[in-house]
Amino acid sequence: MRRVKCLALTFGLGLLAQTAAACDPAQVELRGDWGQARFRVEIADDAAERAQGLMYRDSMPKGAGMLFIYERPQVAVAFWMKNTLIPLDIIYLDETGTVRHIAHEAKPKDETPLPGGSGIQYVLEINGGLARSLGIAEGTELRHPGIGPDAAWPCGA
Repeated sequence: MRRVKCLALTFGLGLLAQTAAACDPAQVELRGDWGQARFRVEIADDAAERAQGLMYRDSMPKGAGMLFIYERPQVAVAFWMKNTLIPLDIIYLDETGTVRHIAHEAKPKDETPLPGGSGIQYVLEINGGLARSLGIAEGTELRHPGIGPDAAWPCGA
């Protein structure tokens, strides 16, 4: 009996570790009908960090990205690629962390605005072409501790 309790405790601690790992502020997880993916992310959650974004970088690891966090849903969000040297997929998400629009393979140095629409509170940038190759599409859910209480896929779930 004592051994069963120890195994149950070990199993329970393992689940807690998985849950804690799933809610690491340095990563995001995405899920949809296509499966799941995880990216290590830098956070841009103030005006200066959002303005800098991924500009002037020559490369980014395949499993990396940048998560832009706004305090509240925005009336209109648009990104552009001025001074950005690598192609990106720009993934626009609402207050629940649900993908609403994707600007696929945004061209480096292009100053054309890439609108994400209104009601956008989070934006994830990953290497260009990855969203399509993984199957990330509108309706995909993102999990991160920066997403508020209305998260479609909350931490710990």
